[in-house]
Amino acid sequence: MSALIRASDLAAKLQDPNLVLLDVRWKLGATNNREQYQAGHIPAARFVDLETELSGPVGEHTGRHPLPTADAFQQAARGWGINDESCVVVYDDAGAMAAARAWWLLRHAGFTKVAVLDGGLQAWRDAKCILSSEVPKVEPGTVSLSWNQMPVLEMQELAGFDGVLIDSRATARYLGVEEPLDPVAGHIPGALNRPTTENLDDAARFRQPEQLRAGFAKLGLEPSGRAAAAYCGSGITAAHQILALHEAGIDAALYPGSWSQYSSYPQNDVATSDETHRH
Repeated sequence: MSALIRASDLAAKLQDPNLVLLDVRWKLGATNNREQYQAGHIPAARFVDLETELSGPVGEHTGRHPLPTADAFQQAARGWGINDESCVVVYDDAGAMAAARAWWLLRHAGFTKVAVLDGGLQAWRDAKCILSSEVPKVEPGTVSLSWNQMPVLEMQELAGFDGVLIDSRATARYLGVEEPLDPVAGHIPGALNRPTTENLDDAARFRQPEQLRAGFAKLGLEPSGRAAAAYCGSGITAAHQILALHEAGIDAALYPGSWSQYSSYPQNDVATSDETHRH
């Protein structure tokens, strides 16, 4: 079942009392995400801070965006007004690159009634739907979450993983040509590269399931086939890759620490050759 919702379908549900809208606007290094939300968002949407609510405290070897604890995430979800009977829709303004992290975490916490607005805020604008600058008053929710419901691959399990490991970063970072964020350039040996941008069309909407399946088939992945896992720089856009895999009918694990954790250990092997076209 698709995890995506179209702007027109969301507009028809705006009056649903069980609807909870989450605005997950976030760009790496940006400090004005909340201000952008306040300037205009989908009516009744609550702002979610990816750095503090969708991530845990950063340590030396956690990676840049470690997962929050189960307790912290449940507290955040209740703060957004989520109840057990809620239907949640998440969105951002960057091709769902951040919204997918919220989708994945809610699914990981056992909450399945969550969808991602396909095309995000731009699709909402394109559908001529209104924006609001009013910050809603939120009644705290009472949702009970159950952690560890999505597959996770930890760093110590990488060596024994015999499936397809997808590096979701830009190709230049995968090849070690450039590394703007982390101390070491390159990729995890054996990983194949598929930048998350390949999951989207020119309107920043997800490609059709058959197009996604064709793209993943080039990596040797198909529904009910080999095991799949994804990583990126810090576990944000890898969730986008997992959402695309879900749309293609393929289950995949997330390596939450991703390259920022892996590269923090000097003893870890690093590859810089193009393994994607040799597999």
